[in-house]
Amino acid sequence: MILQIASNSIDTLQKIQATVEDSLQKNKVVETVSKLKGEEVLHFLVIVSIILIASRFLGEVFRKLKQPVVVGEILAGIIIGPSLLGTFYPDFFYDTFIADKRAFGAFDGLANIGVILLMFVAGMEVDLKQIREQGKQASIISLAGIAFPFALGFSVIWFFHDYILSTPSENKLVAAMFFGTALSITALAVIVKVLFDLKMIRTRVGGLVLTAAMVDDFLGWILFSIILQMMNSSRSEGSPGAIFVVLLFAIFMVTIGRWVVDKILAFTSRFLSPPGGIITVGICLCLLGAVFTEYLGIRGVFGAFLIGVAVGDSKHFSETTQHVLQQFIINIIAPLFFASVGLRVNFVTNFDLQVVLIILTIACIAKIVGAGVGSRLSGLGKNESMAIAFGMNARGSQEIVLGLIALQAGIIDEKVFVALVVMTMVTILIAGPLMKHYMEKHLKEGNLIPLEK
Repeated sequence: MILQIASNSIDTLQKIQATVEDSLQKNKVVETVSKLKGEEVLHFLVIVSIILIASRFLGEVFRKLKQPVVVGEILAGIIIGPSLLGTFYPDFFYDTFIADKRAFGAFDGLANIGVILLMFVAGMEVDLKQIREQGKQASIISLAGIAFPFALGFSVIWFFHDYILSTPSENKLVAAMFFGTALSITALAVIVKVLFDLKMIRTRVGGLVLTAAMVDDFLGWILFSIILQMMNSSRSEGSPGAIFVVLLFAIFMVTIGRWVVDKILAFTSRFLSPPGGIITVGICLCLLGAVFTEYLGIRGVFGAFLIGVAVGDSKHFSETTQHVLQQFIINIIAPLFFASVGLRVNFVTNFDLQVVLIILTIACIAKIVGAGVGSRLSGLGKNESMAIAFGMNARGSQEIVLGLIALQAGIIDEKVFVALVVMTMVTILIAGPLMKHYMEKHLKEGNLIPLEK
């Protein structure tokens, strides 16, 4: 009996000891995972500082040259990334950016927050009221500018998949839809800047370009959400139920969701100090939207974009507040993401001139023809239609975001991703000069550009 009690006591003590050791081990793991060491924090700060300084410097250089800042920010990442710095000074590049994986992982997390916030402020640029007012003409331009590029991009990959892509062709549908979507989206933020630079923001052509780009942007992101769902469904053809839920969420956010967000912001403006309180609530809503779409199997950028549409439509989120938030995100957070593009891929070793020319040619022909035909069908003249077509041809952050996701999912390879980034930069650079050229031709023919206001 005594021996039995002693044996039970020993077993109990061993279980208690095992439980304590397991608890200590878990606490040790939590401590290891949750805390960056001093050297890792230092490394993280060095990475952020170098990338922010380089991207902002080149961004300002391009601003002085009257070119979009985003081109300079991407170029900064290419220069300090594996393409140039990593090629000529590989040890320095490795020690600075790659050696400490936890520090670089922390930077990557910050860059992902940057792109979510960037899509949030991009959503704010969508003026639903203006879309309704200029809906008929702008819709014709936008739908033609989406339908033709999507059809051409889809067809090229469907029939010539193995010639352009080196990735497996088990699911050509996802790859074809990806290319169709990537070629059909217009960069709303880039268009706004180009129109401001050309002093065309209040002209009839400028208003139509802006409104068409808003419609284009919104419809493009609906397509984007479907592609993301298909990519995340084990590279199958996607779940119709999940896609339906995403579409319902998009419809909800531009109808009842707008009203809900407006009421939340009204409460915020009444009880919290401006502008900090309402900015905090806006960003929290953005993150919650991102969480929800991530939960649905869609990347968080889509939820952030839809929340941005609703927040930007609220009278309680004033233009001054939007400006303060946009300046911080566009000048501090977003450059980290665009520069990180250059850190992910070697643009020198993965530059394939043939692939670049194919994608650039298809992208430009598709968008210029589509938007140009749509402009003519809406009743505009030849030169005005060409100005709108080249404006709508400008690509931007959406293509890069979608390209990165496709690269990570194995839909495309590094060469195609590099070609997409080059296509984005080229179309941004040529948009302003060619819009200006065709509008000058329009004026020389004795036409006046009526003002919206």
